[in-house]
Amino acid sequence: MAATLASTAAAVTSARLSNGSTTPRGGGFAKRGSALVGSNSSSLRGARLAVSSSYSSASARAQRPRKGVVSPRNVSDSPVVGEACLDPDASRSVLGIILGGGAGSRLYPLTKKRAKPAVPLGANYRLIDIPVSNCINSNINKIYVLTQFNSASLNRHLSRAYASNMGGYKNEGFVEVLAAQQSPENPNWFQGTADAVRQYLWLFEEAQVLEYVILAGDHLYRMDYQKFIQVHRETNADITVAALPMDETRATAFGLMKINDQGRIIEFAEKPKGDELRAMQVDTTVLGLDAARAKEMPYIASMGIYVVSKEAMISLLRNDFPEANDFGSEVIPGATEMGMKVQAYLYDGYWEDIGTIEAFYNANLGITKKPVPDFSFYDRSAPIYTQARFLPPSKMLDADVTDSVIGEGCVIKNARIYHSVVGLRSWVAEGAVIEDALLMGADYYETDDQRNELLATGGIPMGIGKNSVIKRAIVDKNARIGENVQIVNKDGVQEAARETDGYFIKSGIVTIIKDAIIPHGTII
Repeated sequence: MAATLASTAAAVTSARLSNGSTTPRGGGFAKRGSALVGSNSSSLRGARLAVSSSYSSASARAQRPRKGVVSPRNVSDSPVVGEACLDPDASRSVLGIILGGGAGSRLYPLTKKRAKPAVPLGANYRLIDIPVSNCINSNINKIYVLTQFNSASLNRHLSRAYASNMGGYKNEGFVEVLAAQQSPENPNWFQGTADAVRQYLWLFEEAQVLEYVILAGDHLYRMDYQKFIQVHRETNADITVAALPMDETRATAFGLMKINDQGRIIEFAEKPKGDELRAMQVDTTVLGLDAARAKEMPYIASMGIYVVSKEAMISLLRNDFPEANDFGSEVIPGATEMGMKVQAYLYDGYWEDIGTIEAFYNANLGITKKPVPDFSFYDRSAPIYTQARFLPPSKMLDADVTDSVIGEGCVIKNARIYHSVVGLRSWVAEGAVIEDALLMGADYYETDDQRNELLATGGIPMGIGKNSVIKRAIVDKNARIGENVQIVNKDGVQEAARETDGYFIKSGIVTIIKDAIIPHGTII
């Protein structure tokens, strides 16, 4: 199935220019440096590629980075460890349920016209692509996505990316959207994660499966759910909760869990502090951490990701907690108190909850980090899929691009881009400076005639205008930034709501609203 979906995996460009040094392994060239420019034709699109053995040892030596030069990895493959062996396998026995989340008020204005999982990510993708891709890579091909708020763009993306390529002979797969709806039994919209699943429980119980995997649509991570499910089965658990090891500094911001010496969860605490925090320390070697790391990370936090046995789910939501709205704060702690088998599964890797503007900004710029980014889209063993847009390679004319990621179909003219993420179809005009910024790009192109006509009549074309400067900012899709604009937060404002002017400031980060028009010469 991965081969079938290969055409939907987009190749993001990781650009590193170093004063004339060449890119390893055949990148294209931009003036005053070199850049790896991605398009849908890239060999890194997401297929499980076999590495060619035809390179000679001399060629391999030539491609090694020079001594003293920091060289980013083009491909960051997941470490090869023992694969899970499920019987029956996940494609026949597991149903994926992805929760679209609430209104996303902390991510506003990015959620003004879209659901949280539909927010663009990493130049070419959307947040929903992460859990869907994790499911596909884990051999889970029956997936429901529950949506409620501003779901039009999310529904459109899912139908275009996954609707026609999930099935197979004897093994029908799907990614299907389930919108919140009123019924005679329940006249309300989704009241929380548990309530959302309860309202569609009549549909989920029709599936001939053993377990449900409950996932969030706004997390950034890569996980093999088969190993998660295998632990669930081997420990004979009713519920298994994915847990992240934490140090004391971060632990106060999360819901923590306490386990016994078999890894069973026996206690929960929501964002504890002081003595209550220290009482939640656990021996994380029980879950597989080595002694040194366990000492550094003596707490475990819930990731909001669960494997629940089918019978347990039906009993909990229908009989035991028929009024409960939330899994994390009501159903799972209640199941623990009832004596059900609730197991912890340790995930010791990169994970980020994209819940705030600051977290979203940092997660995106984290993919530009070298030599190894926080999260890599270049993993042949577990690719991230998305909609196939068939865009041309990005074009950089006399551009200076450093430590940045460039999406498909961009046009960058004589501009300087440093430590930034530039989304698909972006247009950056002459003299522009983009630094520590996230440009989400555009949903469509304007022709040269349209752009010239706009300029001639005093209008502003889509993209970044001539000689404009954008630093530590997010520019949402289809924004029109005029010439000689400065988006630099010159007064160091931390919080501001200027929606009528086309922008917000949160945590000191300026966010330009989707479709906003910023006039020539504006200083923010």
